[in-house]
Amino acid sequence: MPQGTAMLVPETIPPPSDPVQELLDSMTIDQKIGQLLMVSLDRQADVSSLDSLIQKGLVTGVLLLANGWDDAEVLDVSNAIRGQAEAQPIGLYLAVDQEGGNVQRLSGSGFSKIPTAAVQGTWSAAKLTKNATDWALELNAVGVNLDLAPVTDTVPPTMLRTNKPIGALGRQFGTDPKVVSAHSAAFIQGMNDGGVQACIKHFPGLGRITGNTDTSTVGITDDTTKAGDSYVAAFKTAIQAEPAMVMISMATYSQIDAKHPAVFSSAVITGLLRDKIGWNGVVISDAMNAAAVKSTAVGQRGVKFVQAGGDIALFTSVSDVDKAASAMKKLAATDQAFAAQIDAAVARVLTAKAAAGLLSTV
Repeated sequence: MPQGTAMLVPETIPPPSDPVQELLDSMTIDQKIGQLLMVSLDRQADVSSLDSLIQKGLVTGVLLLANGWDDAEVLDVSNAIRGQAEAQPIGLYLAVDQEGGNVQRLSGSGFSKIPTAAVQGTWSAAKLTKNATDWALELNAVGVNLDLAPVTDTVPPTMLRTNKPIGALGRQFGTDPKVVSAHSAAFIQGMNDGGVQACIKHFPGLGRITGNTDTSTVGITDDTTKAGDSYVAAFKTAIQAEPAMVMISMATYSQIDAKHPAVFSSAVITGLLRDKIGWNGVVISDAMNAAAVKSTAVGQRGVKFVQAGGDIALFTSVSDVDKAASAMKKLAATDQAFAAQIDAAVARVLTAKAAAGLLSTV
């Protein structure tokens, strides 16, 4: 070695920084919990009702409810919430259910009329990807960065009329799980190409029940679906297209976990989705005001979801967000295992947000 040349000792080289971990380490428990809570906003509601949550970084995002939003209305909300969050290092999700047919929240001026998934399922994968890209560009233009779609539930041919949450509304791509998975993947690809993150739902599938978990406690137990079912495999295949999130069903699956609805089931979320299928991304709940979970106290709905392995709990009111945050904070103060689950969940959310360009430190 030439004289005067210092030898570089590899052990002295600092490891590359991890922006997500650095941000996580800097957050208060309130801010961490906030990243695990999403609140909805009805079209007739005043967006300023969310100002306090957003300014303090106590909510991860906002979901627009009700059909009929036009581009000007969405832009107003988008600009308002981003203005309130401007001082925060973590940006907000602005989410919609933009599936098509009866479930198309943004349908006024500036948005294409999207056919039902049942119609989309008759298209080629290439055609669906192209159209989904166009739909994503429309969302992107008004600040929407998360579409809670596509539906990856398979409905048996004999249940197209009796399956209230999916089949009766034409929300399924088809009755063959291979068709469903291929078209889900095509939809996800289009969303990704248009700059909007996608979320497949409702794992492990709502196609074999008769009741609607949003409004009923009857007919919401699936006694058929098993962990190795082809209907579940459709989700595994769709995941390969890289959605940002997986939404968990509110139904109960007696062949997997007869004691808990999927949203509160570690057997479903951790055992099946994470461990067996290999999903290590964000898991989001369906709306926590659903009839299927009304027997559980509001605050405990957030707690039980995270304990089962979930990440973002969706609530429909600010008061419910407050109750969930309070219950989660109280338990985290005395339960180290739960506090660790919160940290793991927040890390997954921040990783997804980094991919969406929502972290100012990345």
